[in-house]
Amino acid sequence: MARIICLDYGGKRTGIAVTDPLQIIATALETISTHDLIPFLKKYFKAEQVELILIGYPLNLNDTPTHATALVHKAIKQLQQSFPQIPIEKIDERFTSKMASKAMIEMGMKKKDRQKKENTDMIAATIMLQEYLQNK
Repeated sequence: MARIICLDYGGKRTGIAVTDPLQIIATALETISTHDLIPFLKKYFKAEQVELILIGYPLNLNDTPTHATALVHKAIKQLQQSFPQIPIEKIDERFTSKMASKAMIEMGMKKKDRQKKENTDMIAATIMLQEYLQNK
């Protein structure tokens, strides 16, 4: 089997999580500058087989678009152009940043490390991916 990759896409940073090849466990991979996302993925896809890209889809509680929804639509188009052979699915990202913050506290992460947005983005991507696996 191939891996599934999940992106917590943002204007500045993108948190990335991946599954193991058997698609059992979601693991935080990295947080990178959004500007570097496509080159990073090209390199990653050469080294690892990936069968699906999940991308966090921002919506308000009433299912209306947020200020970031258009940004994610643009990212999806870029991903489709760069990786036409890999399907892309949107995944609800509501509350994942809050869940990531709570998870960092529960893990005993120091306050200084919890304040780093990179950690929140990476853990949010991992939470989305783990939820996808559980619901699959």
